[in-house]
Amino acid sequence: MNSFIQELKWRGMLQDMTPELEEHLAKGMASAYLGFDPTADSLHIGHLVGVMTLLHFQRAGHQPVALVGGATGMIGDPSFKSSERNLLDKPALDHNGACIQRQLAKFLDFSGNQKNNASLVNNYDWISEFTFLDFIRDVGKHITVNYMMSKDSVKRRLEDGNGLSFTEFSYQLIQGYDFYHLWKNENCTIQLGGSDQWGNIVTGTELIRRMGAGSAFALTVPLITKADGTKFGKTEGGSVWLDPEKTSPYAFYQFWLNVSDADASKYIRIFTVLDQHAVEKLEKEHAEAPHLRILQKEIAKEITCMVHSKEDYEMAIKASEILFGKSSTEDLASLDERTFLAVFEGVPQVQLSYSIFSQLENVLDLLGEKTDFQLFLSKGEARKMILGGGVSINKEKVEDPQASIAYALLQGKYLLVQKGKKNYVIVEVIS
Repeated sequence: MNSFIQELKWRGMLQDMTPELEEHLAKGMASAYLGFDPTADSLHIGHLVGVMTLLHFQRAGHQPVALVGGATGMIGDPSFKSSERNLLDKPALDHNGACIQRQLAKFLDFSGNQKNNASLVNNYDWISEFTFLDFIRDVGKHITVNYMMSKDSVKRRLEDGNGLSFTEFSYQLIQGYDFYHLWKNENCTIQLGGSDQWGNIVTGTELIRRMGAGSAFALTVPLITKADGTKFGKTEGGSVWLDPEKTSPYAFYQFWLNVSDADASKYIRIFTVLDQHAVEKLEKEHAEAPHLRILQKEIAKEITCMVHSKEDYEMAIKASEILFGKSSTEDLASLDERTFLAVFEGVPQVQLSYSIFSQLENVLDLLGEKTDFQLFLSKGEARKMILGGGVSINKEKVEDPQASIAYALLQGKYLLVQKGKKNYVIVEVIS
């Protein structure tokens, strides 16, 4: 098995590290932490690089610590942000932290059944015990303003004219103290993070040196970008979340399925646990038949199963076949409501009361003049399109304009009407 550092290197997940870290890890099981600010009740795929770093750390036999920033989340990290974040209260942060822990448990083993069991801590537990005077006396005196001002994240905010509040300026000192606290009390000797966190992390190593006369180590991973230069993890609809209520498993699967070839080779290393031999074999197969999108399909499978479940992955496959291939009414009916609505996201929806629906005599009544909405301009247009084979309901072609509406409601309340090849309308029957 590769060492932790070797694993990160071949995966393209190593940006910087302090000297002698590799020798430190070779001495035996070590403990490292990575922080998550609970500014939302779900992680998004931008967090996955850090999560996968912790996963590889545990797989290499070391002990990962996930820190939920209940205290720092009240401040907001200014690192490479153009403006100050909105501040959240403690109940909101506690709720978000609990949600994040449930998501991390899909990647890390918190069970307590092994020596390198993962743990989760909240920096509110120790930061909240400080008074302001205690903190500036016992911690603040060890780090100079000149040292804090030299950090790129601070200099950039000052240079762009947006300024920096004292609240944000103090962030690196609090994060630095987190490292000192975990070093002193939990024997945690390493902090992991994105490359934008380097300044904050080494502030922690400096505090450990000055306050505890000890040594500690830092390691950062690259910030992930797309090949076209746009921000990774963002779509037209916003962030891609791990919470299935925010981003459906189908939409999550589709995001990975649609990454570019240029990105796929990088992403399969970062976002899966496939070994080097398996990855290189897939890359060779993909190069021989790029139109089959072998890399994208494997990435989408691995990460969807990891974040959601094998069942969600299989549902996403089925949904993709329905939308882009041939399918039947039975296939459509097999989708759960969440997946059905995700597949047809953006499709116009109209509502029809059950009292009216139950009185419709035939398909023309549904499509034409007997309803409050009109899916066709006239009965004549609907009849002509039906006779030309251009209308389907629930993926079943309508052949007779006078046919009765003998269609089972999908999920007990929907009809999917298709006009031509690409135009859909969802009819929701309401009580």
